[in-house]
Amino acid sequence: MLLSMQKVKEIYSISRRTLINWEKEGLITPLRTPKGRRRYRKEDIEKLLGMIEEKPKPTVVLYARVSTKKQEEYLKNQIRRLEECANFQGWQYEVISEIASGVNENRRGLLKLLNKIKRGEVEKVVIEYPDRLVRFGFEYLKFFMESFGVELIVLDGKEDEEDANKELAEDLIAIVTSFAARIYGQRGSKKYDSNTG
Repeated sequence: MLLSMQKVKEIYSISRRTLINWEKEGLITPLRTPKGRRRYRKEDIEKLLGMIEEKPKPTVVLYARVSTKKQEEYLKNQIRRLEECANFQGWQYEVISEIASGVNENRRGLLKLLNKIKRGEVEKVVIEYPDRLVRFGFEYLKFFMESFGVELIVLDGKEDEEDANKELAEDLIAIVTSFAARIYGQRGSKKYDSNTG
């Protein structure tokens, strides 16, 4: 919505002199009518008055993850390598790191990342290996990110085999434990139902 100087004065009580000063300071740039009259964008005025919060510019997110507390040192090294890459590229970045299984669907860090992407706050996501992001369904997450215009960068396609195998074993144990809990939970409720019935 475009406003004349008079309208700006009526709606926001901002004088002509203030508008001219803002223009000189480069805080606001009016559009000009064919006759040369100034017109101001409503959102520009409201941004200057603090009525509209400016959206943060999309940033680069470095995402690092390990499965267990024992791998904390590996997590630190992972973050260091990601930061070296980001600094070399001259990117402004934020680090999201967590200690959680790659098969856990309720990871705080991953959910935070996905919400930032949905809000348009992310330009690129950088990970060291596909398994750092997720153990299964990597292509789905990549598709999700790309549909929001986010570039997913994988620094290295292959992980150290020994570390990868250890972590895969831990993730498989987590899956088996989760299924066992569900099965025994269902059996327990059936027993309870038959006893009460």
